[in-house]
Amino acid sequence: MAKKKIELEHQPKSCWDVYGSKAHGAAMDALAKRYLDFLSRCKTERETVDYVRERVTKAGFREDFAAKAVFREMRGKSTFLARKGKLPLSKGFRLIGAHGDTPRLDLKQRPLYEDVHMGLAKTHYYGGIRKHQWLARPLALHGVVVKTDGRMVPVVLGEDLADPVFTIADLLPHLAYKQVEKKLSEAFEAEKLNLVLGHAPSAKAKDDGDSGRVKKRLLELLHERFGIREADLMSAELQAVPAGPARFVGLDGSLIGAYGQDDRASVFCALEALLAEKTPAHTQVVLFWDKEEIGSEGSTGAQSLFLEYCLQDLLAAWEPKTRLSSLFLASEAVSADVHPAVDPDYQDLHEKLNSAYLGFGPCFCKYTGHRGKVGANDAHPEYIGRLRAILDAAKIPWQMAELGKVDLGGGGTVAKHLARYGLDIIDMGPPVLSMHSPFELTSKADIYATVLAFREFLKS
Repeated sequence: MAKKKIELEHQPKSCWDVYGSKAHGAAMDALAKRYLDFLSRCKTERETVDYVRERVTKAGFREDFAAKAVFREMRGKSTFLARKGKLPLSKGFRLIGAHGDTPRLDLKQRPLYEDVHMGLAKTHYYGGIRKHQWLARPLALHGVVVKTDGRMVPVVLGEDLADPVFTIADLLPHLAYKQVEKKLSEAFEAEKLNLVLGHAPSAKAKDDGDSGRVKKRLLELLHERFGIREADLMSAELQAVPAGPARFVGLDGSLIGAYGQDDRASVFCALEALLAEKTPAHTQVVLFWDKEEIGSEGSTGAQSLFLEYCLQDLLAAWEPKTRLSSLFLASEAVSADVHPAVDPDYQDLHEKLNSAYLGFGPCFCKYTGHRGKVGANDAHPEYIGRLRAILDAAKIPWQMAELGKVDLGGGGTVAKHLARYGLDIIDMGPPVLSMHSPFELTSKADIYATVLAFREFLKS
């Protein structure tokens, strides 16, 4: 009997080669269309939570923790999901955690003002954005305004073709001689990221030379459409985001271009995986957090006690004699976050043996951090070996990478905040080009493979 040939050298597999059949192609295309719809509808964390709630309630998830499939929301910005497995909860859970926030421009609490006969809004950037990328492009306003009686007024302006859009004016090159000589970090000032809201003056106000008639007109329009006054903006949460739907990119439509794929790609993939794997061995837990882009702070971030509170209530309902600490130590987790793909124009910033490429499946990132792994979770090799075996058995392409060349890059995820509980955890997610830009790129083959990978993990 001939011996099976052993491949000594590792070669990553292309998702296009593995999933090139008609059956996979049809499933991949259907998934990609759902993904485009998700990205087009969900441009804030609140909209993401609303989308998740809509889908999981249709799938039978309940807010009553005595049920077998449960969910809970935190301040409308984070979501906890759990489904009972065949094994007792005390045997551990399989957790996927992702974040639903993304870099954007937040309107300040007193945003409206008028200058040189234009109506403008002050903004404060959120997360690690490159300021110049937000200039001279169509923007939409998404968010909520909360009135003093507690009523919440949803705001979406700039997405419907009948809506106006907004923008931030850029400096013309004829007057930018000094600007172009500055370092990029100094050339674009955050306080000058002011949103253009309007130009026409109010017909109700007299022209006395400096009356703020344009600002008055803006307030009239806001009151007519949303019933809000200027003071209501102090209890508002309004975000300026790129206007328009997600799109297929390329002659072959193989890429997906959209705002917010970091990290809503992982949210979508984890949700799809959870809804598909209905009879797991271990309890499934899927968490979507807020505030990752600013360090996972606050009551809705991964550093909060939201996960602990939910698990304590789950134990009380399902297995009251099990200790929370023993539950954590018996469990395994994936920090679902996207990874930078090698950029064809900036290949010199990547160490190619340890980099991610579009089309080669979800990427494991053993450690994040910066300059000597500072601030990193560093996954244990025993756990990596187990995950390799799971994906290899299912013939799912995967790759392993780090975040750029040593000392040239760095970043963090929610992994380090979960690792403190003692459970095994590693970062894994699809590769992305133009990360943290207003139009990020992913491969639809990677999205498909990531859903399959998350499914295998959740049922492992």
